[in-house]
Amino acid sequence: MTGVLESPAHAMPPAAFPSDGRRLVVYVVFDRRGEVDDYIPVALAGLRDGATRVLVVINGPLSNAGRAALEPFSDEILVRENVGFDIWAHKEALDHIGEGISEFDEVVLTNDTWFGPVRPFGPVLARMGDRAVHFWGLTDHAREEPNPFTGDGVLHYHLQSFWIAVRREMFLSDAWTAYWRDLPSMPSYFDAVLKHEAMFTNHFTELGYSVDVAFPSAEYPTDHPALFNPDLLLEDGCPVVKRRPFFHYPPFLDRHAVIGRQILRRISGSGFPMAVIWQNLARNVAPRILNADAGMLEVLPDVDVGYDSARPFRILVIAHITRIDALPGIFDRMSHLPAPYDVVLTAVAPIAELLRDAVVQARPSGAAVIEVREGGSDGGSDMSAFLTACHNVFEPPRYDLVVKVHTRLPGDRTGNERRYFERWELDNVLGSPGYARNALALFQRESGLGMVFPPTIHIGYGNMGGAWEGLRDSAVWANERMGVKVPMDGASPLAPFGGMFIARPDALRLMLAQDWAAIAAKRSMPPGDLARLQERLFVGAAGERGYHVRTIIGAEHAGISHNSLEYKIDQMASTTPGYPVEQIQFLHSMGNVGRGRAIDYLWMYLRRNRPRAVRLLHPVGRIIAGVRRRFRALRGRHATEGSRR
Repeated sequence: MTGVLESPAHAMPPAAFPSDGRRLVVYVVFDRRGEVDDYIPVALAGLRDGATRVLVVINGPLSNAGRAALEPFSDEILVRENVGFDIWAHKEALDHIGEGISEFDEVVLTNDTWFGPVRPFGPVLARMGDRAVHFWGLTDHAREEPNPFTGDGVLHYHLQSFWIAVRREMFLSDAWTAYWRDLPSMPSYFDAVLKHEAMFTNHFTELGYSVDVAFPSAEYPTDHPALFNPDLLLEDGCPVVKRRPFFHYPPFLDRHAVIGRQILRRISGSGFPMAVIWQNLARNVAPRILNADAGMLEVLPDVDVGYDSARPFRILVIAHITRIDALPGIFDRMSHLPAPYDVVLTAVAPIAELLRDAVVQARPSGAAVIEVREGGSDGGSDMSAFLTACHNVFEPPRYDLVVKVHTRLPGDRTGNERRYFERWELDNVLGSPGYARNALALFQRESGLGMVFPPTIHIGYGNMGGAWEGLRDSAVWANERMGVKVPMDGASPLAPFGGMFIARPDALRLMLAQDWAAIAAKRSMPPGDLARLQERLFVGAAGERGYHVRTIIGAEHAGISHNSLEYKIDQMASTTPGYPVEQIQFLHSMGNVGRGRAIDYLWMYLRRNRPRAVRLLHPVGRIIAGVRRRFRALRGRHATEGSRR
């Protein structure tokens, strides 16, 4: 090959895929852990039948277990440095194949950004194989002006780069050689989009190469059906569903009415193994984003509609008791569980002795074994008892599920707030016999479900928008210590706030294995802060092990919560025009309101309208803030010394 581009007149005529044609599939994988999630072998198995050769390219490290998972479905595995995204991985694969590419009639460049096959590949490959084209894709994106990525210019019509199939008349051309030889570097995701995905189709069609698409956007109600209409693509036989609808920015998907729960129901109806989807999403998507995108709140009725008594669970209830007078109420809640179940009651020393006497007089119906353990600490008693005093009850594995409840009430709340907190937590975990069975039925239906717990309480609480409560840095540190690589939530984590949940013990392994006393000492954390940190770590630790979580709520509380949220959002949105995604972006661009002082409003104005000035002034602001902190500390020290004299 000379490397000289042909004019359109010199492009070889397109040809259909021969009946005995040979197809090369290049499939790119990236995993931050160097592992291979279960959906990838499923995808490769689906591709295997239509391919003569499958070359898997790994961006980054690959573990021995990962290699073992790939080998049955691939002819060769190429491991490379994670540079240039999947585009440069495709380039390196083509360089690796070299002149051997001439052995094939079609090359498919694809990657791990989709789940499938949710429909068979065969019919689509046969349909597109009959068409005389130079290259084709599964889905496309309509032309947009201005370009949404840059705000000006044109986003050309293009095939989406997660699947581009190229025939030999094109990949044996000088134009093809030159394109990959001159491929620019791509340090960012936007580079990958703007320098390749949005350019590839236009580049080759301008050179005279013909393009086709299996599921054209012109036949769908949006310009980007792979993101906005995956359910319709599925109906039409598209063999893949993009992963993006389950991790994209939730307010953006809300703006376009992309309903992840509906998409997942369609996928499940196709017979696809849903467990591999949940495993991948739990390990790789920030939990609150996944919870929103996939619609993972379950409104459970009080009438049993799903529990299979023929497949009972071995259940352990761990209840931390802070008030002896609350014992009958917590026993009544336990009795909503299908019998038999074991119970461990925990309490600090004085109450533990009273508990031993109390359980002789009364016990929950259905309880097989009741044990009282001394454990817990002031400020974080139920979490300390659960993770420290009870960690050994799970070894060896004797239980399928653990139910964690307590009688602790928040100490810094009014009587109304404390009463509603107790109702919210207990009603939405063990609300009634039917409700409890429906909660357990979720675990029967989904082997990868790790935890269920009530949604974030917001009535009587002001934690929306800041539920990390200053603990995010400690959470980052703790996750690194535990080896948790699940992306962390932004404003507020998805967590069992209040400390009550139902879980599989295996989903709790990372939390149960930690030396929390050492962690508290290392971070200089009082028991109360440690307990709040622990609540915020459960979901990520479960996700690292491949378990997803769901939030559960009863019908009464769902009505109360939704109406309250609807009114609050309506009020907060009343001064900002546009759709919620636009309102949120507008407010985020201004940053924190602070205390509403003139200087705070000035900074908001600058962040919104003069971002360059903010970048220049930011170092000065840090210096001034540091001086002010030192001055306040010095003044405080002098005041303390004066009071001692």
